Amino acid sequence: MVRLPVPRTVNSNSKFPSKKNQCLSLLKLSSSVKHASQIHAQILVSGLQQDTNLLTELIRFCSLSPSRNFSYAQSLLYNSLDSLPPSWNFLIRGYASGDAPKNAIRVFCRMRKEGVAPNNFTFPFVFKACATCLALEEGKQAHADIFKFGLDCDVYVNNNLIHFYGSCKKVLDACKMFDEMPVRSIVSWNSVITACAQNLWSRDAIRKFVKMKDFGFQPNETTMVIMLSLCAQIGNLGLGKWIHSQLIERGMTLNCQLGTALVDMYAKSGDLGHAKLVFDRMEEKNVWTWSAMILGLAQHGFGKEGLELFLKMRESFSVFPNYVTFLGVLCACSHAGLVDEGFRYFHEMEHRHGIRPMAMHYGAMVDILGRAGNLEEAYNFLMDVPFRPDPILWRTLLSACSIHNANVSDGLVDKVRKKLLELEPRRSENFVIIANMYADAGMWETATNVRRTMRDGGLKKRGGESCIVLEGSIYQFFSGCCSKDDHESIKLLLDGLNLHMKMVSSL
Repeated sequence: MVRLPVPRTVNSNSKFPSKKNQCLSLLKLSSSVKHASQIHAQILVSGLQQDTNLLTELIRFCSLSPSRNFSYAQSLLYNSLDSLPPSWNFLIRGYASGDAPKNAIRVFCRMRKEGVAPNNFTFPFVFKACATCLALEEGKQAHADIFKFGLDCDVYVNNNLIHFYGSCKKVLDACKMFDEMPVRSIVSWNSVITACAQNLWSRDAIRKFVKMKDFGFQPNETTMVIMLSLCAQIGNLGLGKWIHSQLIERGMTLNCQLGTALVDMYAKSGDLGHAKLVFDRMEEKNVWTWSAMILGLAQHGFGKEGLELFLKMRESFSVFPNYVTFLGVLCACSHAGLVDEGFRYFHEMEHRHGIRPMAMHYGAMVDILGRAGNLEEAYNFLMDVPFRPDPILWRTLLSACSIHNANVSDGLVDKVRKKLLELEPRRSENFVIIANMYADAGMWETATNVRRTMRDGGLKKRGGESCIVLEGSIYQFFSGCCSKDDHESIKLLLDGLNLHMKMVSSL
């Protein structure tokens, strides 16, 4: 129990400041909400319940400390007669940074209703909450508010606004916001590059990356990580290697964050040799580094090597696997055809490491069983998952049925087909898989009926697509499309290569 010492002086003017300072000191030393509530009781006993500084410090502790209690902080704030903007900011920040970002938006609305003026420390966390919740309309309303309070030129506010629009896939709005900023920082450039990169506007991201140097800004570690992540997403190995060369040229230290981004980029781009080279040279590795390397090996057919690396990681005793690690492990089991090992690791994930399986892990297990031809077992596994299986899971199983030439008249295939079309009745890819299965089984009339259903429903098969990287540029080619000016010369060159290969094979 917290007790304040009885003041020795009887001077009424010094009594309250003394108790106030004691309470503030105790709050800064507090280590639990229970401790803070005891201090709150002493504040009430001392008649200091309306002191705004004490209230703000109490709300700060309950909102941002490791032992935070949002409901207690919210009760303090809503029941106060006079509260300052920092008190609201602390609660909004706590909610926005936690698991209930929607509550941050609600507190902000209450703040506006109470007539408390938000400031430049309020809006960044409001936009962060809106970005997390993808609350586009609420974010736009807050955007309008920054003009009312004269914060439209604040760099900190605008950086978070760019992030908000990027998270809501409004890239044009994010770029417009960036272009209209009178003052920018390196964070501004990183924010707009991130907005482009995470929405796969790769050319715009690259342009911004090159352009920032013209404005006197040099890429920092965060910029490089963003660009490497983009290269990993689009599989542009040439650009990734150029970014790597920029790292070396600038003398940047290969720390854990940069090293992990490089390993991930090389692994996802299929250059496992360079991925392993960077991985081995890293002095410090975390779970994301190991996971990127394990997943890269697994996805490119080196399942056994991926599992060996996982066992090596466990032997280190300093790094513990996470959900991505086990996704890589299950993927490795799938490519290596290790069904029993897959089930063992799936069980270990939850019961040994306390990691609750996600939809991606269940999908990996369906893939393990499907690749092995255990189609009935895969169906039963899906029926037992603790949630409603999504279309991706059913499509994975249907594709496995197609690969193993399962009998289309079999009850299993029919059940999977019905489940998938029930969830996605207008996805052309599903109809194409089904039509091809009927065609492979020689059921031409049924296959024709499926394609007629597609046509009558206005569904079109997506054309095949491929791309090549040539001299730093990405060239895309679409099935049936001859829009390239030089397509005739390309066709002649391919015909010549085809003829040359036939002549060589005949020798």
